[in-house]
Amino acid sequence: MRGATWPWLLSTLVSWFSLLCTVLLLVQVQAQGEIIYTMGGWEAPWGIEYRIDFANALLLVLITGLASVVMPYARLSVEQEVGAERAPMFYAALLLLSLGLCGMAATGDAFNVFVFLEISSLATYTLIAMGRDRRALTASFSYLVMGTIGGTFYLIGVGLLYVMTGTLNMADLAERLPAISDSSTVRTGFAFIVTGICLKLALFPLHLWLPNAYTYSPSAVTALLGATATKVAVYILIRFVFTIFGPEFSFGAEPLAEVLIPLAVIGLLSASTVSIGQPNIKRMLAYSSVAQIGYIVLGIAMGTAMGLTAALLHVFNHGLMKGALFMTLGAVMYRMGGTSLSDMQGLAKTMPLTFWAFVIGGLSLIGVPLTVGFVSKWHLILAAVELGWWPIVVVILAGSMLAVVYVGRVVEAGYFGEAKDPTRREAPASLLIPVWILIFANIYFGIDTRLTVDIAEAAAAQLMAGGVSL
Repeated sequence: MRGATWPWLLSTLVSWFSLLCTVLLLVQVQAQGEIIYTMGGWEAPWGIEYRIDFANALLLVLITGLASVVMPYARLSVEQEVGAERAPMFYAALLLLSLGLCGMAATGDAFNVFVFLEISSLATYTLIAMGRDRRALTASFSYLVMGTIGGTFYLIGVGLLYVMTGTLNMADLAERLPAISDSSTVRTGFAFIVTGICLKLALFPLHLWLPNAYTYSPSAVTALLGATATKVAVYILIRFVFTIFGPEFSFGAEPLAEVLIPLAVIGLLSASTVSIGQPNIKRMLAYSSVAQIGYIVLGIAMGTAMGLTAALLHVFNHGLMKGALFMTLGAVMYRMGGTSLSDMQGLAKTMPLTFWAFVIGGLSLIGVPLTVGFVSKWHLILAAVELGWWPIVVVILAGSMLAVVYVGRVVEAGYFGEAKDPTRREAPASLLIPVWILIFANIYFGIDTRLTVDIAEAAAAQLMAGGVSL
């Protein structure tokens, strides 16, 4: 593994430095408001600009924070699942993935979003294909086909907007679109953009690429993808719906809520139900991610400040809980060689720290009080009650009950099952420490909600108003 040590060390240092920068950006946004940076000194709309406000500052901290936790964890995991000879390429692709996700979150240019989308997508195809199971290749190819379709739809939509407005700058688009919003070209562009992004964020029924991609990726890749990739696509959807087209167009002139709400509800309930029958726990959590996207899209589709606050909170909180759970399964993979339900049998006795990490992460996924899952689901219920949408409240609670069932299967196997190999030892500290950092974050932000809720509320207020300086 000597040849992989320097790439790993460099990638880890870059990730930690990026986290430091994004935390300082968030502090600066809290103190001074929105930050605008023009590339090469070319003023917008002629040049490309980067805008950091509450919404993307929080997302940048999530992306770089997860990358910083995953990198130390990746060393042993990659050694076993990828191999030393491919490790330098692996770390280069992982850094490109982080770069692409951060770029999508930070840019204020609609075409620049596509450029970073392709950078992150190409890195993701490579990383998925590095899985040790041969089915990783077909999973990568499937995602390549679906991802290309999603990216093409987005690009066609942006092209139509450029034809009508002559600009690609998001702030400039927001100023010019209201005057021509009745145009069929603008409406078509809106439909293409929303469809393309929904494919990227894996909204039901456009989620078919996700279960295989998450199941057959190397563990470190699944943790970073599950925690961040679909969340960035959600952010892009929010940015277009609320600040570029505006809530009046998206939910008034266009029937966006009428389309998104049924898809979110069906996806939430059906994916949770499918999770129950999965023998592979990694695949179970992959379907669970599709269901959790349903919660986030429900919040967006409500079109209110409270609903948007809940969606932004769940973007951040689901990143913490799903990152912790996938990394826990990586520790199981390291010791047991698999992540099936039979590999989890008796885990409470042979790998108690790993098992308890899964239990606490599972409680957060269900939405038990004192965890982050409760905070965002509680705000989502408040948003539904505010609108008088009582059937949606029932759907949210039903989704949590289904999560009790599929998480309970694993807990039952770990507690009451007989271990396949009683001589197995606990996972190494370099795997467990990053896992427990995320588990601690699940509990801390579930108890002290001031930072996340305040930022989500401020971000929602900005987005509902169309952004600070648009």
